[in-house]
Amino acid sequence: MSTPPPVTLRTMTDAEYVGWQDRNARSFAAGIGPLRGLDGEAAIEVAHAEVDRLLPDGLGTDKHLLWTAFGADGTAVGSLWISVRTPVPFVFGVEVEQAHRGKGYGRSIMLAAEQECRRRGYAQLDLNVFSNNPPAISLYESLGFETVSQMMRKQL
Repeated sequence: MSTPPPVTLRTMTDAEYVGWQDRNARSFAAGIGPLRGLDGEAAIEVAHAEVDRLLPDGLGTDKHLLWTAFGADGTAVGSLWISVRTPVPFVFGVEVEQAHRGKGYGRSIMLAAEQECRRRGYAQLDLNVFSNNPPAISLYESLGFETVSQMMRKQL
């Protein structure tokens, strides 16, 4: 495995947050929609409602950290959302901009997340990944994440 490209995390700006809201909702909807039997627009509505519930004060919501990730050349390559409301930080979202996918930035952003959490004194990091996202599952497993809970469903 080659060395992933370096990234720097910077607190998300208000302007970046506006664009991030839609991208984040679409990403979440792509995962949750098929698993809940929701069509595209219904899934996006659920996703926006969930983010509004979790981030009632947007970027100012207490104990939620939102960053924009930048590549070595200063180009925005993605984003990261972590909640520190519980003793173990929880990754709510990792995004790599479409034009930068497949280049190792997802790995770099997750490694930066780990570093940031360690810097803040945390010893663990949790996340959820939908079963219909094999590339993400593979990435997280390669980074040492282990399954600690599993939700199952049976179609009737």
